[in-house]
Amino acid sequence: MEWAIIVLIMMSLLGSMMWVMPSPRQRFLAKLRLEASRQGFHVQIVRVTPPRAAGQVAPEVLSATAYRLPRFNLQKSEREGFIEWQVFRQTAIADTGLPEGWCWGIGERCLSEAQLESINELIKKLPDGVSSIESTPVHLSLYWDERGDENSLEMLQQLMQPFMEQKF
Repeated sequence: MEWAIIVLIMMSLLGSMMWVMPSPRQRFLAKLRLEASRQGFHVQIVRVTPPRAAGQVAPEVLSATAYRLPRFNLQKSEREGFIEWQVFRQTAIADTGLPEGWCWGIGERCLSEAQLESINELIKKLPDGVSSIESTPVHLSLYWDERGDENSLEMLQQLMQPFMEQKF
């Protein structure tokens, strides 16, 4: 009887320790986010409200992981005149100048043709897991589902770099 109680207590302790340990997915995300931080990204879990999708009565609020590159190259005058924009991977009414399946959250009809072409080129090259792109005077963000590896981070950074240099 004593042995049964000892085994039961040990199994209970072992089970508690296993429950507290991170899962393989959690360990992967921690490693990915650490590498992203080393590459200059600010990673944040944020709540995003995309525009109403076609057939939707009210917009839904989503939790998403934002991979942000901070903008250090803007002067004060450039910050004040900066045109913010955000696009989402969904079908909605506000889709002027974007490929099919993408819509505007902010900034529709505010950008030049050359800037629209740059956004469309970026959208073509993005992995399927990117659900939104946002540009503000503070940062350029990609909302990503984090399905990938360190090579994906390098690819995302290379795709974002022209936007950082063009300052839009």
